[in-house]
Amino acid sequence: MFAIGDFARHGRVSVRMLRHYDAIGLLRPARVDPHTGYRFYTADQLARLNRVIALKDLGFTLEQVGAILGERIDADELRGMLRMRQAELEAAMAEARARLAQVGARLRAIESEGHMSTQDVVVKKIPAVRVAELSAVAASFGPHDIGPVVGPLYDELCGRLEEAGLTGFGPGIAYYEDAGKGDGSVVVHAAMTVPEGTVVEGVEVHVLPGIEEAATVVHRGSMDTILPTAQTLARWIEANGYRSLRYARELYLECPEDRSQWVTEIQEAIVRD
Repeated sequence: MFAIGDFARHGRVSVRMLRHYDAIGLLRPARVDPHTGYRFYTADQLARLNRVIALKDLGFTLEQVGAILGERIDADELRGMLRMRQAELEAAMAEARARLAQVGARLRAIESEGHMSTQDVVVKKIPAVRVAELSAVAASFGPHDIGPVVGPLYDELCGRLEEAGLTGFGPGIAYYEDAGKGDGSVVVHAAMTVPEGTVVEGVEVHVLPGIEEAATVVHRGSMDTILPTAQTLARWIEANGYRSLRYARELYLECPEDRSQWVTEIQEAIVRD
């Protein structure tokens, strides 16, 4: 048997924590000396301690931990629970990272007000193009709502095109329109340019109309950081006597695995004000 200090060292926890677990009935000592009150533990109890710490670190309260362990679940069941909780936490972390990137983009937009060059804005005609697309509704036009929708759409679309035996399709074009619900939601269209005659089951193939006059600018970096570039384009449109006709399109020119190296052209339909 191990004295409480030795058991704490082997379990990588504090003596104080073990005393608390004993007090609430979560991990009782194997033996308590009736004369000294010293607590003693066995090596087999490390298994229960590991379960307690793992569940606690995954966000369960000690009361919940006690209830879970009280059901005497086996190792496979516990492993499944932990993996599910791990996946939830990883998803939350990914969302937090995305939100952090968006906060950074908003901060850069504030810091760059009046300082970003508009010399790279080009007005040009955008030709019509044949596309295959999938669409879905996002809660808003904000990056935090668009990203979780457009990414899976492109994954599914590319998968379907590849299954149909198509190669060399692209580049991608994302475009947006009001969902018509009056709540700020938008329809997200994830499209890929395809050759004439393309037919893919479950995928809409059509000619995306051109834009007679579009103000365009190239954004370099992740789409999570597009805000300063998009707002620079908006300032150029107003300063040069134009008004925007609709949501801007995004033409994905280069999309390497490292999203910070993406190259995207923003295309916004305009007309003289």
